[in-house]
Amino acid sequence: MRERNLSVLNTLAVFTERRVDALDEEGPVSQDLLRLDSKLNVLMAMLDQLLRKETELPPRQSVSFNAMGALLPRSLWPAGQRDGLLRLHFDGCLALPLELPARFVQERDMDHVFVAFESIDEATCDALERLVFRHHRRKVAGRRLTTS
Repeated sequence: MRERNLSVLNTLAVFTERRVDALDEEGPVSQDLLRLDSKLNVLMAMLDQLLRKETELPPRQSVSFNAMGALLPRSLWPAGQRDGLLRLHFDGCLALPLELPARFVQERDMDHVFVAFESIDEATCDALERLVFRHHRRKVAGRRLTTS
């Protein structure tokens, strides 16, 4: 499970990584790289569609998480269950879920519960923290662009 989770997190990092625009956009090497990037994006989308057909995905739900745990809608955690496996599906690689052992900690309000991640190693924890940091940074940058 550790290796699969690290693979999913690395895949997400590659998909969400922004290239540095330091390359000369008019140069032939830059144009070749852009074409290759476009082709790879199409191939990955096709592969994701194929894998998704074989996998029945749950309905989309909004969750908040970090390397410590997750805040979930109450409907996602079975009542009375202490331990479980939280599967998170991300856009870009929906068919490859991140699977994290979790333990119920507390009810947050009428609609949400908090679960803590258990038994995750340091490398997975670091990769989760990087994923959350990059996502937050993109949201902040997007808000700045819309308010400018």
